[in-house]
Amino acid sequence: MHFDTHAMLARFRERAKAVKDRGLPPVEGPERQRFREQAQLDYMDFAMIGDAEATLEDGILTLRIDLRPR
Repeated sequence: MHFDTHAMLARFRERAKAVKDRGLPPVEGPERQRFREQAQLDYMDFAMIGDAEATLEDGILTLRIDLRPR
């Protein structure tokens, strides 16, 4: 089986977009805030991986993510 790094990164970009576009469920108070905070973390994680440069060499997947300010 061939591992496609480009397809993997595309899936993470899709997940980031899905989290960003997802509405808030009908919950109130502290639960609503926790849901919002988790969505922000999920978006950040998925977006960072989606923006990574991926290499696969000798069976080792390396993700390079530039976190320097633009």
